[in-house]
Amino acid sequence: MASFTEYIKESYEELTEKVTWPTWGELVNSAILVLIAAVLIALIVFAMDTAAGRSLGYFYKSLA
Repeated sequence: MASFTEYIKESYEELTEKVTWPTWGELVNSAILVLIAAVLIALIVFAMDTAAGRSLGYFYKSLA
């Protein structure tokens, strides 16, 4: 149990004294970047899905 307590103490010390936390502005900039990237990827996937669906639709209509 002593080793677990020591682990918690060392973890707390590392998080409070050694870790460099980002500023609020950095967090906002990162969040905006992630949001833009997610929207762009969603649009690309949507375009690919639509193109594939239409291509398969034309292909199946040509077989009928």
